[in-house]
Amino acid sequence: MRLVDRFGRVHDYLRISVTDQCNLRCVYCMPEEGLEFLPGERLMSAEEIAGIVRAAARLGIRKIRITGGEPLVRRDIADIVAAVAAVPGIEDVAMTTNGLLLAAKAEALKRAGLSRVNISLDTLDPGRFRLIARHGELRKVLEGIEAALAAGLAPVKLNCVLLRGMNEDEIESFLRLSYERPLHVRFIEYMPIGHDDDGWRNRYLPLSRVRDVAARMPWPALPEDGVAGNGPSENWRFAGGAGTFGLIHPVSDRFCENCSRLRLTADGYLKPCLHWVDELYLRPHAGNEAELARLFFRALDIKPKNHGMAEIWAGEETAHVPTARRMSQIGG
Repeated sequence: MRLVDRFGRVHDYLRISVTDQCNLRCVYCMPEEGLEFLPGERLMSAEEIAGIVRAAARLGIRKIRITGGEPLVRRDIADIVAAVAAVPGIEDVAMTTNGLLLAAKAEALKRAGLSRVNISLDTLDPGRFRLIARHGELRKVLEGIEAALAAGLAPVKLNCVLLRGMNEDEIESFLRLSYERPLHVRFIEYMPIGHDDDGWRNRYLPLSRVRDVAARMPWPALPEDGVAGNGPSENWRFAGGAGTFGLIHPVSDRFCENCSRLRLTADGYLKPCLHWVDELYLRPHAGNEAELARLFFRALDIKPKNHGMAEIWAGEETAHVPTARRMSQIGG
């Protein structure tokens, strides 16, 4: 049995948020203050998460990504990873983290069954880090990157959200980093998730800017397909480089035609599409595989053909209602 939607897309990838809380307040993800977090009893337990993953694995889910908020703020995060990694049929367990707490936890996570990590890093400048993230220290993120490499959480990917007027002048530095170190930089377009105004437009930057800068680098850029978990990223490697760089452009060049993912929020709702309001409540059925299977297939029935972000950028009407949840509340 496979999870195939009405457009023929096979779904084998589930992204699971384990918390909406975070120790940063990045400008594109969360307001600096005023956002209410879920109380502890509203969060799924490790056992509930494992129960949903067991049902999903029977339907063909093979890849899991643990997200947040910031997943490492959960004290039982290693237990969650171990429970998910132990499910028969699950072949790959990855995590997206801001890296602040990773240095102390990388080895334990590897032992628990974590395969690899994506680390959010939007700047290489300590002062600008505080401007974008509003909290934390760049030094701790860099220590987390080194710990991930040492623990064998490979490939180590860096997620860089490009923001007009804030970090586009660092594209060359990130590209050079991908050449010099075994790191895989992913440039991501700023998405209008959870925004009830057009403020994001002022910061949006199309990834054509990255291509322009890459063309001026001293090494030729060659197409690259050999990095685990590439997903929607368009990937390149500079000739002789130790790492790669990739472009994830959901707005300027949407990748919905090949979408293979579903999302589970920290409070137990299954979202067929990141951008739209549609979601199904799975948590009460965490031990009922038959009902969970029904809900997974229902999610595919209502999954739209595309997320409509390009239409929103163009000021056009969309066929669905955008979600009011912020990225931190979805687990992007």
